[in-house]
Amino acid sequence: MVEKIAHDAPVLVIGLGRFGAATAGELDKLGRDVLAVDADPLLVQKWADRVRHTAVLDARDMNALQQIGASDFSVAVVAVGSSIEASVLITTNLVDLKVPQIWAKAISEAHGKILTRIGAHRVIYPEREAGERVAHLVSGRMIDFIRFDDDFALVKMYPPKPIRGKTLTESGVRTKYNITVVGVKSPGKPFTYATEKTTVTNHDLIIVSGANEDIERFAALES
Repeated sequence: MVEKIAHDAPVLVIGLGRFGAATAGELDKLGRDVLAVDADPLLVQKWADRVRHTAVLDARDMNALQQIGASDFSVAVVAVGSSIEASVLITTNLVDLKVPQIWAKAISEAHGKILTRIGAHRVIYPEREAGERVAHLVSGRMIDFIRFDDDFALVKMYPPKPIRGKTLTESGVRTKYNITVVGVKSPGKPFTYATEKTTVTNHDLIIVSGANEDIERFAALES
């Protein structure tokens, strides 16, 4: 179970490849206190203008981690994925330092199992998750797709023809298709929460929620 951490807790990001740099950069934009480190000085230099706090550091070295106060961070993200040995050693160091929450990138199921067994609290599979997301988007109607662990999905999409020009009650979205329209965005207007009286037009975008299979069937309706 992942320990609950304050929303503004400081974060240590180890590894400044594409995944690590994107994670550190977005956290920095959100105003989080982030320290991003990598053993490669060229990568650190490359991202120094996008992340406020960076350092050249080999996180495989426990002494180096102790010198930057790694144990003072509430959250650590191990974004090193190309070297399984380095990923495992870094994660082990963070576990030994008793970092409360450790997120670690894995490149395979076997890699992920090792990370979990040595103490990573959350294992991330960026390539696999990106591939699954793209698979749902290639149909063309879905614009964004988020799937949760219990087969529940949240999707931004264009509305299928059967529900256009009708209120949500008239189209019977829930009873016919077993999905819920959460919000609607009309051109030039912000997203608004949907009600039973909301009418969906040809030009709207909708956010829907429901089971994976139900959303796929809904998205396959006539356009």
